[in-house]
Amino acid sequence: MRLIESQMNDAIINKFNWSKDNTKVTYLSYVDISNIYLHGYHIATYDHALLQVTPNTVTLAAWPTRTTKSRLRALGVNVYTRKGITFLNGYG
Repeated sequence: MRLIESQMNDAIINKFNWSKDNTKVTYLSYVDISNIYLHGYHIATYDHALLQVTPNTVTLAAWPTRTTKSRLRALGVNVYTRKGITFLNGYG
C-alpha cells in the first residue's frame, strides 16, 4: 500500500478531514460517514456505523484507472481489470 493510501485510511479510521495531492477524505459527523475523492470525483463512501465501504460504481465505470482501483483496493474493495473489463466483487 502506498503512503498516501495509508494516510487516507488513517483519516477515515480517525474520522477527520484530510487532503493530499489528488486524494481527499471528508468526514460528515452528522451522518457518521467519510466520503473519499480522487481528482475531485467521489470514488467511495465509508459508513462508520456499518463499518462498510460502498464504491461509487458510476465513477469507477467512467474512470477505471490504475489509481482509482488502487485507492479502492486500499479501502478493501475487490476491484481488478481482466482483458480490458473492470470487475467489482467478481462482476464485470
